[in-house]
Amino acid sequence: MVPSGIIVTVIVVVIIMLVIWGLLLWKSRRVNLTHTPAGEKPQWMRTAPPPATLAATEAGGEGITLYDHDKGEIVAAPFVEQIEDILRSQMSTDPDLRSYDVDFGTGTDGGLEIRVGDQRYADIKQIPDERLRAAIGRAIATYNQGEEDKRSG
Repeated sequence: MVPSGIIVTVIVVVIIMLVIWGLLLWKSRRVNLTHTPAGEKPQWMRTAPPPATLAATEAGGEGITLYDHDKGEIVAAPFVEQIEDILRSQMSTDPDLRSYDVDFGTGTDGGLEIRVGDQRYADIKQIPDERLRAAIGRAIATYNQGEEDKRSG
């Protein structure tokens, strides 16, 4: 014969599980992922990589990804990789900058590291070429503007 304490424990556990399941079901029906004010997208639909990242990942046959990380690159935060994609897109149309090999990554101290060819820089101001510094500044401004546009709807 099964002790009555075990039966009571099993019944209590089953009741608790049913209550939790019922609460989850009830809450899940209250969540609406698509309800927003007229003319606005839900927040989760506003987050998309910049066009330069979309172009780079599609050209590389990767499909749509949050950022384009190629083999041999230094690993960086996704937003830094997106800024790098914008920079590369701008550099591809500028004959003076096309020859540079630029890679953004995370340095050993956890901060930003910019590699230009074989040289590594911990600060944009350390890069000797003013045109390249300006291009990096434009890429950052383009990224920031895209983020502002997403927030404002």
